[in-house]
Amino acid sequence: MKHFSGQYVLRQYLFILLVVALSFLCLIIGLMIGYSVIGDGSHPLAILSPAKWVSLINKFTGK
Repeated sequence: MKHFSGQYVLRQYLFILLVVALSFLCLIIGLMIGYSVIGDGSHPLAILSPAKWVSLINKFTGK
């Protein structure tokens, strides 16, 4: 039976954290590109505002 050191476990957690952070960054970049290029062509950072998300959610839920 192998004994894993704490350093190995820490490295694995940091790798998982890095993958999650990069995935989140790619999601944000994709939202900005899709909204500004494919969408209505307004400012790319507009998709990150909470007011825009409330209007999108209301549009899809019918409220």
